[in-house]
Amino acid sequence: MRNLVVIVAAIIIAVAAAYYWWPTATDDPSASGRTDIVVGMQLEPPVLDPTVNPAAAIAQITHLNVFEGLTRINEFGAVLPGLAQSWEVSDDGLIYNFHLLEGVMFGDGTAFDSGDVRFTFSRNAAAASTNSRKAYFTQMVDIATPDAATVVITLAEPSGLFLFNLAEAQSVIVAPESAAGNASTPVGTGPFVFDRWVPGNSVALARNPLYRDADGVALDRVVFRFVNDAAAQITALLAGDVDVFPRMSALETVGQFQDDDRFQVLVGNTEGETILAMNNARAPLDDLRVRQAISHAIDRQAIIDGSEFGFGVPIGTHFAPHHPAYVDLTDQYAFDPDRARALLAEAGFAEGFDLTLQLPPVNYARRGGEIIASQLAHVGIRVEIIPVEWATWLEVVYAEANYDLSIVSHVEPLDISIYADPEYYFQYDNPEFRAVMAAANRATDVDDQYSKWRAAQRMLTDDAVNAFLFELAKVGVAKVGINGLWQNWPMFINDMAAVSWANDD
Repeated sequence: MRNLVVIVAAIIIAVAAAYYWWPTATDDPSASGRTDIVVGMQLEPPVLDPTVNPAAAIAQITHLNVFEGLTRINEFGAVLPGLAQSWEVSDDGLIYNFHLLEGVMFGDGTAFDSGDVRFTFSRNAAAASTNSRKAYFTQMVDIATPDAATVVITLAEPSGLFLFNLAEAQSVIVAPESAAGNASTPVGTGPFVFDRWVPGNSVALARNPLYRDADGVALDRVVFRFVNDAAAQITALLAGDVDVFPRMSALETVGQFQDDDRFQVLVGNTEGETILAMNNARAPLDDLRVRQAISHAIDRQAIIDGSEFGFGVPIGTHFAPHHPAYVDLTDQYAFDPDRARALLAEAGFAEGFDLTLQLPPVNYARRGGEIIASQLAHVGIRVEIIPVEWATWLEVVYAEANYDLSIVSHVEPLDISIYADPEYYFQYDNPEFRAVMAAANRATDVDDQYSKWRAAQRMLTDDAVNAFLFELAKVGVAKVGINGLWQNWPMFINDMAAVSWANDD
């Protein structure tokens, strides 16, 4: 076997004295001595366990804070050791021998060991599993635990993304003693423990005294406060009720905060491919010419300017533009209403037709949906907009595929593989695409893998599976004096163990 990774030590900021109270923010820009923070979020998660529900808001609260995986990623997307301090991989890429950290405790006092890893991955692969990345775990043909600190995983075939996949929120490790209650009272091995959830208001975490590096965590308390309304987010920041919004909804106000020396503005990228999702199995969207017409009818830049106030990068396929394997296919469906009308006429819809557009409660969808409905109307497609809450979207659109059109950002990194599932809510069924993705997953040579990803991107665009709009930007606003915030979001994570206030030494 060849050793691929050595133990990487994490250097975290020194801790201040502990005190637990419900925090209110301060107008002091340096905030010297503070060990609490209030983090603003637009959406409230439906549950707090990322292994059973795909909502990105869950990971924003619990991933790396309450729950940890065998591996983890940093702000720049690099895979680092997590609960596995090192590992070896067999020459054929099938066997991973993980060496676990020893002496790790869950927040409820139970000990972490190899049995918890086996339990978690077996549970994720089970027939009744609702894990949105179930395929990560069904590819494991054997999970051996020769001792408490060793896990040996055998895969059915090589996977070039296996270590990266283990860093996702869906792969965090849970304990059999507490797994059933994680939806409402999460228990993990991370630097924070769950304290309370006030529905409609906030979730509070407290520093975990059993964490292996508890003295290296600067914050004693983190409150995630839910502020859905964009105007209310601005008010909360200006009034000092919230210390940071990692991603602002009211992007039109960013200039105001850039000109205010009490705040810092962090502009970065995400892995969020924002798409106009189309139900490929439902007429008339099952006709390639209709999907191509919709793609030609859409002016991406107008959507970025109108819904995101200029923040965002146009995309022509389902892949992040900052990734070295990205193929720029934006010209393939350039904004061309005349071409759109011609394609519709060719498909037998010269007089147009009616569609519904279900929009979840986020600004990019609600604002973008109005713009897209107007653009489609110009080529004869009459769109009825149906605003829905996230719970409804997850049930009706995501789970049941009972929709025509929808708008959503897919924020998971390197998630082009979702198109290989014909049951996924796009209802895209292409055996050739599945074969390309299977080959990409098996590839252990980077150049080979990138080549296959590029081929997969072209196939998605040729098939006009969805109308690919833009890569979601990360525009955060925080009080001056907060250090350690991620500028980029390779995953939607708020790593609060890395955060501190200035001058609290």
